[in-house]
Amino acid sequence: MNSEKTHIYFVPGMAAGSEIFRNIKFPETYEVHILEWLIPEKNESLKAYAERMARRIQEKNPILIGVSFGGVVAQEMSDFLKVKKLIIISSVKSKNELPRRMKLASLTKAYKLIPTGLVLSADDLTKYSIGPKTKKRLSLYQEYLHVRDKQYLDWALEKMITWGKKEKLQDVIHIHGEKDVVFPIKYIDQCEVIKGGTHIMILNRGREISQKLLEIFEE
Repeated sequence: MNSEKTHIYFVPGMAAGSEIFRNIKFPETYEVHILEWLIPEKNESLKAYAERMARRIQEKNPILIGVSFGGVVAQEMSDFLKVKKLIIISSVKSKNELPRRMKLASLTKAYKLIPTGLVLSADDLTKYSIGPKTKKRLSLYQEYLHVRDKQYLDWALEKMITWGKKEKLQDVIHIHGEKDVVFPIKYIDQCEVIKGGTHIMILNRGREISQKLLEIFEE
């Protein structure tokens, strides 16, 4: 019966859609919902955007899971929801876990130079967000980048790089790849490490991530 199912809401990575979760599989006792990205309003704050996203969740006490930038948004959404569990994957819990290049980009506003209106290219995304050594992995992820709206891309990139959260949430559960070059593990505190996992492990390690999530659900 549908009413007996545990509802899981996923927030995908920046510019990505539901396709990135194609390898995540759960038993029929779980019902999965993907929260596709909304186009932000002009000058909309991250907090206001998160509130709009949170309004799309109808069930009580869902499990909320965010990937990468989606993890940041999920944490902001939790201010407006009562969730059973809050889980982030390949993400960060505060600005202290951001890599130096993002902190520098925030200070210099270098992210404003990215030509998002043309295309979210591998070079641009690699240089400012994904990291310097990931073009092969990015080619896989790029297949799933389908939000090409300039207003969204400009907004999302800025909100990720300039995220100002100082203190991590107490109850957030963090799953992180040992070889994540977007958010290097050396900056990450208190997480469940996936050995050999990269920033796109939601795609290429789906079975392992699914099992890890099930273990967390049942704790």
